[in-house]
Amino acid sequence: MILRDWSATAAPEGAGEYARHFTAAVLPRLRALPGFHSAFLLTRTDAGLVRIRVLTVWECFDAVRALAGSDPTVAAVEPAARSVVLDYDRTVTHFEIADLPPVAPDARP
Repeated sequence: MILRDWSATAAPEGAGEYARHFTAAVLPRLRALPGFHSAFLLTRTDAGLVRIRVLTVWECFDAVRALAGSDPTVAAVEPAARSVVLDYDRTVTHFEIADLPPVAPDARP
């Protein structure tokens, strides 16, 4: 599995607009792509600005390429998203998700 990591910074109002855009436009498109597994929209407010982080999980790197095209490191940021954030990453970072054994409920510290 592959995790795709992208971030942006917004004013509080812009962060709310971005969340609405992500829910209404981005998620439906992602869910329609083969190999899409899940998405997380994370936010953190610091000094009056909101840090936005989007993590998407994909079955394999070929599925990522179906979304991102020939250079999957380039961030695909729609004009509607760019208009509500102050700054955003132009590239994304990919991580392979380690296949770890499950933790039994009684094995937790």
